[in-house]
Amino acid sequence: MDRDISEYERADWIKIQDPENQAKSTELKQHLDEGESEAIALALEIHCDLILMDERLGTRMARAEGLSTIGLVGVLLLAKEKKIIPSIKPILEDLKSKAGFWLGTKLQKQILQDAGEGE
Repeated sequence: MDRDISEYERADWIKIQDPENQAKSTELKQHLDEGESEAIALALEIHCDLILMDERLGTRMARAEGLSTIGLVGVLLLAKEKKIIPSIKPILEDLKSKAGFWLGTKLQKQILQDAGEGE
């Protein structure tokens, strides 16, 4: 499903940048998709403090390269902790129903408990 991302492409706080080290990107593409490969290659180039990575293999490979990672759920938990958002449960439900984000029932229950929203 194609989404209109033009609003984000025009946002002045987002910078679209390709990695210069195409050899590293190509090496990573042997195991990962293009987006993950280029994100890791760029993060290495710019000495990024933290990279957003949800796929298990991508996370493993980023960490093997010496990068620190966080997943989307980790971002939501931090946002709740810092009181940026009041609750993560409705966001998780939207991610699952509207964006096709996969999250197992057991894992979701644990995440909600960690966020203080469990039963």
